[in-house]
Amino acid sequence: MARRVFLHIGAPKTGSTFVQHVLWSNRRALKRAGILLPASARAQDAAMTDLRQVPWRDADLRWTWDRLAAKARDWPGDVIISNEGLGGASSAQAARAVESLRPAEVHVVVAGRDLWRTLPSTWQQSIRARSGWRFGAFLGAVERGEFETFWENYTANRMLRRWGDLVPAERRHLVTVPPPGVPYDTLWHRFAGIMGIPDDLCELEAPTSNPSLGAAEAEVLRRVNLALGDRYPLRRPYQEVVQRHLVDSVLRQREDGLKFGVGLDRAGWVADLAEQQIKELRDYPCQVVGDLGELRPTSMKQSRSPDELDDGQVLSTAIETIVAMLEQAEALSTRADRRYEEILARVRTRVDGGVRRRLRRATRR
Repeated sequence: MARRVFLHIGAPKTGSTFVQHVLWSNRRALKRAGILLPASARAQDAAMTDLRQVPWRDADLRWTWDRLAAKARDWPGDVIISNEGLGGASSAQAARAVESLRPAEVHVVVAGRDLWRTLPSTWQQSIRARSGWRFGAFLGAVERGEFETFWENYTANRMLRRWGDLVPAERRHLVTVPPPGVPYDTLWHRFAGIMGIPDDLCELEAPTSNPSLGAAEAEVLRRVNLALGDRYPLRRPYQEVVQRHLVDSVLRQREDGLKFGVGLDRAGWVADLAEQQIKELRDYPCQVVGDLGELRPTSMKQSRSPDELDDGQVLSTAIETIVAMLEQAEALSTRADRRYEEILARVRTRVDGGVRRRLRRATRR
């Protein structure tokens, strides 16, 4: 049975994509070293949706949590399960997950990031998940304590309370996300040290660019979400259509997007929240990898909210987006036509070859 199981449960927007890319890209090397990543990244995501019973899970779910846990238990070495959606599990769901992995030694790994960067990222993530609320409304709801989902799903202290309390203190691990300008591999080495992965075992590549949407681009997407009505209501259709063709192919590719963030009028509020969070984590018994001081905002700069854009700016971005989507549609159509011609040529070659063979056989007779 598994010796140790490391549950990396989030939070979202804390470099988890980079860490997971390193893990899955080096899956074979890790397995040779006795460290298993069970199933696949997609299977782990499916198991997370099963554990949390989220509305967007597939009706014919193949990889349930129990199936993933069984695969983990059967491995004689160490196991890593990494999915940032796990952090949003309820207390009962977290308890079920930990219990299903015993008698292995279960470790809980949580990453924390400063709130000045987390708040805009969280709102944008909600817009890219089909939400339609304004940035100011989001910040107001968080500030008034009306949006508990933010604290439960995006902050390390809340996640540790739900998950960390289920394991001994020495098996609770908090990784702080380094500030901008730190070497990109710093975050990976912090994770690897917890999981006992040797420094020279995994090949690292610089993380691929994962650009945020600009203020105008985010506002265009927000308005599109509102205009969609009941169309593409589920997670997968929305991702396959809107996320793929609008967000990934067009909006994220715009290099002149105006960056947005929390305004300086809320700087004091964010700083106070950071200090409160740091105090809670300092008082919570766990291993801190990094520095709790990294949870303090280090560069509070004035930025513009998408709410402040006038309709002319949004319209200009929307028109440029339509033009870019037309170019994308033309490219897709050209590729499809080329592919059709290639298939048709192969079919004709086979048909012509068959005809020639039949003619030769008929001639011999």
